[in-house]
Amino acid sequence: MAGVTDLPFRQLCRRLGAGMVVSEMLIADKQMWNSRKSSLRMDHTGEVEPIVVQIAGGDAESLAEAARINVDQGAQIIDINMGCPAKKVCKKAAGSALLKDELLVADILQSVVKAVSVPVTLKCRTGWSQDNRNALRIARIAEDSGIQALALHGRTREDAFAGQAEYDTIAQVVDAIKIPVFANGDIKSPQEAKQVLEYTQAAAVMIGRAAQGRPWIFREINHFLETGECLPEPSLTEIRDILINHLRELYSFYGEVMGPRIARKHVSWYLQTLPQSDEFRRFFNAIHHAEEQQIQIRTYFEQLLILEDKAA
Repeated sequence: MAGVTDLPFRQLCRRLGAGMVVSEMLIADKQMWNSRKSSLRMDHTGEVEPIVVQIAGGDAESLAEAARINVDQGAQIIDINMGCPAKKVCKKAAGSALLKDELLVADILQSVVKAVSVPVTLKCRTGWSQDNRNALRIARIAEDSGIQALALHGRTREDAFAGQAEYDTIAQVVDAIKIPVFANGDIKSPQEAKQVLEYTQAAAVMIGRAAQGRPWIFREINHFLETGECLPEPSLTEIRDILINHLRELYSFYGEVMGPRIARKHVSWYLQTLPQSDEFRRFFNAIHHAEEQQIQIRTYFEQLLILEDKAA
């Protein structure tokens, strides 16, 4: 979720019911922290606690140091990424590439846990490839190393995001260890969240891509788990207001140049299920100024509301 779970998006998800949110993946190499991108990823101004910082890297020493520095800067939980399937990450022997070397996994986890006084969690996949699923061994290593919780995506690195998430492996891991396990992968609705929780007996579900353009999915899941009833879909007016406020936060966070650029992908996600959105999204992606983006979003929703009134 690098490039998605920035501070404005995390704050929005918390307001809409997420129990905990995790920062964008931060590369452990300090030499890369001088970039504007990294400085923004390390910005937790006004963030609702707990502040969870996710780090990624390929060696124990740099990850331990990155953990210490981020704790000194306010991180309350350190999350280690061993789940990212991106080629540019795996080429650096980081992310899910680490699952190939269980001794290195143990060294990293033990080093980071010893380096900080706050809880350390781990996110990983079921293995490197379909022929090399080692989630059970990784989970036991994590528990023995002092990891406090494990988020498990139900695919191998080889699978990336193709096919269906394998919940059998998650259930086996839940049964094998005592620390909390968070089930992740293909959970796109409250009903699926409940089914996965019941099937795997996981302590919680982790939502990723399904929150893009639908940050209210968290309140929907919470409500369904508590009552067994589905919340009605948000109205066009509420979607408009959530989107406009989200864009304002993006402009404030990224500035007048980058803000409108970052806004484009979020607008595309919000509108993907709404009528007449394809043409509007193409038009919107050519707008460079925040004020004009806001005007056009309002105009688009005004037209949808008129059509809705006529249909009623």
